[in-house]
Amino acid sequence: MKVVLLAGGLGTRISEESEFRPKPMLEIGGMPIIWHIMKEYSYYGFNEFVICAGYKQHIIKEWFRDYFIYTSDITFDLTDEYKMTVHDKHSEPWKVTVVDTGLSTMTGGRIKRIQKYIGNEPFMMTYGDGVCDVNISELLKFHQSHGKIATLTSVILEQSKGVLDIKADGSVRSFREKMITDGQPINAGYMVLNPEIFDYIEGDETSFEREPLEAIAAKGELMSYNHKGFWQCMDTKAQKDELERLIAKNRAPWMVWTR
Repeated sequence: MKVVLLAGGLGTRISEESEFRPKPMLEIGGMPIIWHIMKEYSYYGFNEFVICAGYKQHIIKEWFRDYFIYTSDITFDLTDEYKMTVHDKHSEPWKVTVVDTGLSTMTGGRIKRIQKYIGNEPFMMTYGDGVCDVNISELLKFHQSHGKIATLTSVILEQSKGVLDIKADGSVRSFREKMITDGQPINAGYMVLNPEIFDYIEGDETSFEREPLEAIAAKGELMSYNHKGFWQCMDTKAQKDELERLIAKNRAPWMVWTR
């Protein structure tokens, strides 16, 4: 089963670095966040990826073209017409197709553009700027059990504003502000989609999160897999720094391949 990664939008610029490379290529723990996402899928046995690129898509292509260089020791013999020897090559058993899906194409349009690489088969899809420790095998099993067109992984936003921890004696032991969206389930990505989903995407201007998902939800064809574990997108520098901190302390829940 193929895994589709959305990595083509202009997205949220979270630092000066993201002006020069796509956000999925920003590094945490010394490797691009998209690599972390792919490593989790690979841990569960999914090794064939289709990347929907767009903004500075050449950077993604160049990185995967030279991936073995980043993971191996290399000898460059400049005296022998630039002979290169790769030592102890270490690379995952990945097959990666990087598709230029356009600079301004919406998320649904990007998925529609890679239809020819998927064929008439179910596939997985997620975003290229968030990490999660969802059990992908269980997610797939759930999807196969209900027979609907689509399954998305939902998470509950952590309460982060206006929350009081009040003890029996009335003392406030902790305080934090509450968000308007506090306690509401959100779409965390990590979807499983049947090929019928392509029929609900009109073209480049289609936002996948709007018309297609709304349409299949109205028909009872959208199911939610409730994930109670870790999920974090990387929309701000603070979120990026937090992911870096978790890695530095060996407390990164999504890095299941290191256990």
